[in-house]
Amino acid sequence: MYLRTLSLAVLAGWAIHPVAGHVPHQLRSEEATCKKTTVAILGGGMAGISAAQALTNASVHDFVILEYRDTIGGRAWHVPFGKDKNGEPYTVEMGANWVQGLGNPGGPQNPIWVLAQKYGLKTTYSNYDNISTYDEHGYSDYSNLLDDFDAASDIANKKAGTVLAQNLQDSNAQTGLAMAGWNPKKNEMKAQAVDWWKWDFESNYTPFESSLVFGFASDNLTSNVFSDHDNFVTDQRGLNTIIKGMASTFLKENDPRLHLNTKITNITYSNDGVTIHNRDGSCVSAAYAITTFSLGVLQNDVVTFSPELPEWKKTAIHKFKLGTYTKIFLQFNETFWPTDTQYFLYADPTTRGWYPVFQSLSMPGFHPGSNIIFVTLTNELAYRAENQPDEKTKAEIMEVLRKMWPDKDIPEPTDFMYPRWSTEPWSYGSYSNWPPGTTLEMHENLRANTERLWFAGEATSPTYFGFLHGAWFEGRDAGRQIAALLQGRCTKYPATHQKLCHPRKRYETLHGTSPLADYSAVNGWTANSFYDSNTD
Repeated sequence: MYLRTLSLAVLAGWAIHPVAGHVPHQLRSEEATCKKTTVAILGGGMAGISAAQALTNASVHDFVILEYRDTIGGRAWHVPFGKDKNGEPYTVEMGANWVQGLGNPGGPQNPIWVLAQKYGLKTTYSNYDNISTYDEHGYSDYSNLLDDFDAASDIANKKAGTVLAQNLQDSNAQTGLAMAGWNPKKNEMKAQAVDWWKWDFESNYTPFESSLVFGFASDNLTSNVFSDHDNFVTDQRGLNTIIKGMASTFLKENDPRLHLNTKITNITYSNDGVTIHNRDGSCVSAAYAITTFSLGVLQNDVVTFSPELPEWKKTAIHKFKLGTYTKIFLQFNETFWPTDTQYFLYADPTTRGWYPVFQSLSMPGFHPGSNIIFVTLTNELAYRAENQPDEKTKAEIMEVLRKMWPDKDIPEPTDFMYPRWSTEPWSYGSYSNWPPGTTLEMHENLRANTERLWFAGEATSPTYFGFLHGAWFEGRDAGRQIAALLQGRCTKYPATHQKLCHPRKRYETLHGTSPLADYSAVNGWTANSFYDSNTD
């Protein structure tokens, strides 16, 4: 763990500025040697850096950032891949790869796009209409199905809005689409490929596994508030350049507040403060802490909590889902696919989502002449690929490519690589999704603080979950709200003329819609759920 001694001025700053309205933290004997700070930010991804920036903007400078890896950026993670004509590697993104919703003139601006422009991030427009369709026999034009899905999606989208506005019961997105006329049979594989492309490619889960209301709401809030234009990041510095740029506005070189290579093992929290214990035996004691761990880290019990998190919080953590979105990169010695097409959709004859969409980087605006293409897998098939050897995955992909272009003599790739998001101990997945039947109250419990331990990240965003800008907004909100509590004031929301003067709302008990009396014979419930006739 990379820790530097905090200056006496920093230590004194916490000592002489007690937290408004709270009893000063009484340290246990084993905590007496812990590094002391006012706010501990757990995670150096977009949410963590955004939280630190918000604290800085509120004149709260006494904080530390504890980051698992040897760099900041979180799931905005890039690696070198392949070689250009000079033998130099290209940079490809393992995780976040798009700026989604670029903003409209005179309208709200997406903070990620603002940062991209500020730091000169190189991007190219993703034209989702620039797509060709294939099956196991090669090129096959079923683009009419794309239009059919869009027509049904518009109807289902409006229905989702009605359900939200009238506080009706949620269903899954598959039901909403079926009611709107899109109901492909299991063996209609071209329609299933379109279904994957139009839903899973963004949501990381199937329509059956996704909330109707919040599945549509999430996309709407990004596309309607900012725009429906997305740009693909091609910058050879990596997308996390903008996160490092943010950090450079308040962290100096070798800043002692940034602790890299820090493996957190336990978080001890109370109404008096939070102590973070690390694998190397060190610890940090803070008045407040913000955990920006991915939902996967929380679900896999990577970190223990003392006391154990309350039932309402643990239920919320396990209610929501973290999917795996796996991009598999291949470089060849030639570009054998059309260089004027961005996306190639493949309908496998038996398996939905089987290496379904290839995206070319060997074209103008991306990495022309690179001979690089990548294919995306989601959810169960992503887990499968991530848990098998590279050679098996490569062989399966090559079989698909040779079916898509049967008239081409396709060579073996010169380079091949993909991440294992589902097993990375600092993420255990890619980004979150709302399952069917989820309520806002359930999500408020995911977002709510437990004592002085706060939570932030893309998964805690009710409006932009799954998006990088969702992490930015959530980090900012947590930082602002803690700064306000420290300074004895309210957090103001000018756009809605609202303010928050207390910790976040939570629901220790969530009630259903069916009273016990309704479980009766006249309603088809003829058995007694509480009677057990077994004698053993």
